Amino acid sequence: MPGNVLTSRLSGLLAALLVLPTLAQPIVPAPAFSAAELTALPTEQWITNGGNTYNQRYSPLSQINRFNVAELKALWVTPMGSGAQNKNAGQAQILHYAGTLYIPNGMNNVFALDVKTGRMLWEYQGNPDPKSGNPVGWTSRGVALGDGKVFMGQIDARLKALDQRTGEPLWDVAAEDWTKGFSITSAPLYYSIGDQGFVVTGFSGGELGMRGKVRAFDADTGALLWTFNTVPGPGEPGHDSWPQDNNAWQHGGAPVWQTPAYDPELQLLYFSTGNPGPDLHGGTRRGDNLFTNSIVAIDAASGAYRWHFQQVHHDIWDYDSPNPVVLFDADYAGVPRKGLVQVGKTGWAYILDRVTGEPLIGIEEKPVPQEPRQATAATQPYPVGDAIVPQEIDIAPERTTVVNQGRLFTPFWTEPVAMKPGTMGGANWPPSAYDPQSQQLYVCATDRISTFRVQNPLSEPGDNVVYMGGSFAQAPVDDRGIIAALDLTTNRLVWRREWRDICYNGIVNTAGGLLFVGRNDGRLTALDNRSGDQLWEFMTDAGVQAAVTTFEHEGEQYVVVHPGGAAFAGSKRGDSIWMFSLRGTLGPVAPAAGTAAPAPAANAALMADLARGATLYRDGCVACHGEQGTGGHGGGAALTATALSVSELMLVINAGRNNMPAFPQFSPQQLLDVSTYVKASFR
Repeated sequence: MPGNVLTSRLSGLLAALLVLPTLAQPIVPAPAFSAAELTALPTEQWITNGGNTYNQRYSPLSQINRFNVAELKALWVTPMGSGAQNKNAGQAQILHYAGTLYIPNGMNNVFALDVKTGRMLWEYQGNPDPKSGNPVGWTSRGVALGDGKVFMGQIDARLKALDQRTGEPLWDVAAEDWTKGFSITSAPLYYSIGDQGFVVTGFSGGELGMRGKVRAFDADTGALLWTFNTVPGPGEPGHDSWPQDNNAWQHGGAPVWQTPAYDPELQLLYFSTGNPGPDLHGGTRRGDNLFTNSIVAIDAASGAYRWHFQQVHHDIWDYDSPNPVVLFDADYAGVPRKGLVQVGKTGWAYILDRVTGEPLIGIEEKPVPQEPRQATAATQPYPVGDAIVPQEIDIAPERTTVVNQGRLFTPFWTEPVAMKPGTMGGANWPPSAYDPQSQQLYVCATDRISTFRVQNPLSEPGDNVVYMGGSFAQAPVDDRGIIAALDLTTNRLVWRREWRDICYNGIVNTAGGLLFVGRNDGRLTALDNRSGDQLWEFMTDAGVQAAVTTFEHEGEQYVVVHPGGAAFAGSKRGDSIWMFSLRGTLGPVAPAAGTAAPAPAANAALMADLARGATLYRDGCVACHGEQGTGGHGGGAALTATALSVSELMLVINAGRNNMPAFPQFSPQQLLDVSTYVKASFR
């Protein structure tokens, strides 16, 4: 079907939905979920970000399966009406309860939609402070649900409770101070112990000189219940792993990018932490720098420390751990064990006993190369088993310096040094999925070569200011996306498939033998979980970074997803919700034909506006190229001293180059504004 015909069909459908009489059933308030409800495999409901509080993202439903998934089509599409700007990302996993969907978008607005019709039942506009956020842009990875409330964490570090039936705010607290670098991008976690309801959130901002923490709030009132500092201060366990002669710990990083896992039986919360601050310069923060780059277990009622396992000592490579922790039960040497797995940017899975924190499969401390100016750790943990992504460079890219074969844990100083994994690999925030039958973990990861170097002398940290201590950039070779199945009883790969672009997409696994996983180009795909073979694809209207949600309602299995795009994936932004079922009738969006049209040369009739150019750069370019044009968190090329003219920059921005995405949506005036700003600002 031609794209314009489909667009017309979709527009007509959406217009019809907006004028339908009220067909939606009344919203049913959720209870204060019990431990059994929180840990059950999701069937009729999907009540937590991870499907259950074990974060398994496994559905026991099989109505949609390997044999009929080819018949899956869209049932309805509903735009949210905000959130598709370049600075936003659509990464939220949708919750479902009793016929109603709950989802936030990149603008931090929250929506309730009817399952059958897609009709919007209510909208809450979050209105975060426009100056808040971090260089990677605005996003939200989901909401929490419980006791008749929808809980939302915002980019300005506010935590809110909304009435589930109306979307009206019930309480609103400053969970932290965004001017100090804090933000909330992950979905909160709700649970109750006795009569006390808890809402738990971690904080992003590891590149902004913050001191990480996890906090719990009273679900009824928003009152603070406890705080666990992921960078321990004086008198707290782990503080001796930081220098005692300076205040580096006060800007020590250790953000928490994902929703914690929760075991009600043990009453323990589990999460993994991000990099120390500054990211790349270790000389000012001698020691192991706990609890950065660690898996941490704390008491769910009090926030008290229970155990930790550090995956990278004294990290200088930004090898943080944003992938969600997954809980599971399995036999090891014939003995039933309560397990835990987390996949780091090192490319390894770390498989631990969740009671004690001890490895279930060996993890060996091995000596690594040293750089005294970086105060490097003498040894690093090496899990026994297979790495999901390559950890050394087989062929040196042109114009790059490779030392020690670019192996994992190679140190560097002021000259750029290339290595693997790069800045986006192995596993980033997009969640992995577990299969309790095969005891396999399905992981989305990236194989990238990046170059690393420090900034010397190191600049001082400031409030809400990037504090990385160096820069990294992507080597001039293509990335590879990798999706893999890992046997958690052996830590060995079962299968592994390569994609042509990065794998920056969440996964959900089903008893129907399917892995649902999105693609950066806008496709939603279904893979055979036995082999990784693709069985189905459907082109949506934007990059599919978020994981799907699947559930059964009135006897029918549905699959719903928010294709919203993301800066790091270089994908188109979007703001719609797509619902799929076997009785759907809507076909896919036609893919864009050919390549981007060349940008017009700078027109003498157009006058560049540097202020508009600065806004465009901040919204669309900072994530990859950095605030100072020296390379950002997304590994984009440095723009300082670029030899390209304004007209050449316009062409590159419009059509893309190498791993830089195209921006065909920019008008000639916008292209001129941002290109002139780059030339004027980064000399």
